Amino acid sequence: MEMLTLIDLAGSVALLLWGVHMVQTGVQRACGARLNSLLARMLGNRFQAFLTGLGITAILQSSTATGLMITGLAARGQLDLAPALAVMLGANVGTTLIVQLLSFDVSAIAPAFVLTGVALFRRGQGAWRDSGRVFIGLGLILLSLRQFLVLLGPYTHKPELTAVLASMSSHSLAAILLGALITWVSHSSVATVMLVTTFATSGTIGLETALALVLGANIGTSINPVIEGSRTDPTARRISMGNLLVRAVGAMLLVPLLPFICTFMERLEPDAARQVADFHTLFNVGLAALMLPGLRPYARLMQRLIPTPVEDAHAAPGAPRYLDRLLLDKAPQLAIGSATRETMRLCDLLAAMLTAMQDGMRTTDPARAAAARPLGNAMEDLGAAIRAYLAGLDPDTANQLEMERAEDILAFCTQLLHAEDIVERSLVPMVQKMARQRIVLPPALMAPVERMLTQLGYNLNICATVLLGQTPPEGNPLAGQKDLFRDLESDATAAYFERLRTSSAEAKTPAETAEAVMQEETATYQLTLLRDLRRVNTHIVAAASYPLTPGDGPLFVEHEATNAAP
Repeated sequence: MEMLTLIDLAGSVALLLWGVHMVQTGVQRACGARLNSLLARMLGNRFQAFLTGLGITAILQSSTATGLMITGLAARGQLDLAPALAVMLGANVGTTLIVQLLSFDVSAIAPAFVLTGVALFRRGQGAWRDSGRVFIGLGLILLSLRQFLVLLGPYTHKPELTAVLASMSSHSLAAILLGALITWVSHSSVATVMLVTTFATSGTIGLETALALVLGANIGTSINPVIEGSRTDPTARRISMGNLLVRAVGAMLLVPLLPFICTFMERLEPDAARQVADFHTLFNVGLAALMLPGLRPYARLMQRLIPTPVEDAHAAPGAPRYLDRLLLDKAPQLAIGSATRETMRLCDLLAAMLTAMQDGMRTTDPARAAAARPLGNAMEDLGAAIRAYLAGLDPDTANQLEMERAEDILAFCTQLLHAEDIVERSLVPMVQKMARQRIVLPPALMAPVERMLTQLGYNLNICATVLLGQTPPEGNPLAGQKDLFRDLESDATAAYFERLRTSSAEAKTPAETAEAVMQEETATYQLTLLRDLRRVNTHIVAAASYPLTPGDGPLFVEHEATNAAP
């Protein structure tokens, strides 16, 4: 085969994959949120889950995209493993529908699809524009497959190729391995099955070899999710590995039955193209019928085979846990959700820093406050990972609301990192200095500091809750907190100067004067702590001004605002 022909074939496969990508992104941009809501609502039982997976995969033309949505729901605890596996069984059947369609000669309507898509894309806005993407993608799929088959036509009777394929007629396992390899390389079971259809129609290969290659294509299309998900959480690995095992075991069980299946398919349908397409569909429908009743025991088996790893106590706290780069192109809404989960960890790390600083302030051990520094480094590392992850979001895949949501998350992270910087560079050194000098604030001076720290903990919780919003804010539930913190600092400052005036008016002995100086120095530490805690609160309040859902009631109730300090 000439080099130019190989390049043309590779280009046809690339055009096919790009067409699938356009269909997928068009549907997700037009109704991505509704698809996720539909998934969440329609997974009440295994049969519903199966039909949902079939329908959504037929719309998206990608079982990988469906798998990513399901993995996101399962990882968040919204979906058990058994229904998730049922969705994947439905997705496997959904991918066979386009092969069924293409087994008929529908390539003539490809230009009409592209023309319609371009008209909608150029003239329409919003959902109409995204629908244009879908039509263009469908047209590209049909054009690429027609070009693929035209290029292969002259080679179907080449003696060299015929000899290689004929040698597999008695080696079904070799044909399965070849089909799996071609599908794994091309990332498309549709292209492989259509290639097999071409060879079967021209008589280059027998029906038994064609069916073995189709079995290999079903295995090959399940390998990539396993490889790509090898570093993701165990839920994703259970779903992808469970799907691969079902198809691989099913294919191996059918190998000795292929001669009988060939006889049955020849009686069922005389046309070779229809025989291949029907077998491809029946194989996946049969697997679904066999597996649906026993999915719960199978799910328990997968949980034993791929257990949840024990948390490593020495793992870096700043290492990201949920950032899956596969989601950036295939499921931007889930990518935003993963970034949100990581950003929630920033709130937890900042709360832990404040707790460590508070422990150091209550004792005279500088090491207690120093425990906040590694947490600050972890926040910086995690913030950098979140920024790099969201920078990889593709504007052509994500819609405008998703891109705006990403910007809100970045702004949220920036404010929390500013707060972390104040804690690490100002508060922690101050508390360590106090500890080294054996200075402990008396109860009267400690009360406003403790009140600020307690209120900061509540504000961080509210801030994390606000992060779960999806649309721009109409108000900030923490807006009144700036006044509260400012009043606490002002009252402490006024009390400090009142003590100075009272102290200067009284006659004192040298010992009393020295004690007064010590008290004034201690009070300056208090004022410095209050000032920096107020600055920390300012950034927390600013963070809460970004991703807030309009129409919500007030999320914040001031903690004992009118009572004595806790």
